[in-house]
Amino acid sequence: EVQLVESGGGLVQPGGSLRLSCGASGFTFSWYGMSWVRQAPGKGLEWVSTISVGNSRTYADSVKGRFTISRDNTKNTLALQMNNLKPEDTAVYYCQRKTGERGQGTQVTVSS
Repeated sequence: EVQLVESGGGLVQPGGSLRLSCGASGFTFSWYGMSWVRQAPGKGLEWVSTISVGNSRTYADSVKGRFTISRDNTKNTLALQMNNLKPEDTAVYYCQRKTGERGQGTQVTVSS
């Protein structure tokens, strides 16, 4: 069974940083591209970033230059370093396998 468990969310002031983590189990992590997606209150899912099996990284324009995605295939973990956070980054963040499975999400709130 595919399991994805996100952690690391919280409340942070504008301009602050957070590091999200996602622990993966139930599949061969290194075989799959992985993504972060988010859902703001009252809105649909928004793609944030993807890292391929070969470590190629892509980002949404809204987070480019502020967020960094990474993976550790030895620990089966996916991470998202988020810097210079803005109120519009407030959302539930999910890690997602290329085939669509997502975890339960972790809440990120950016507010003063």
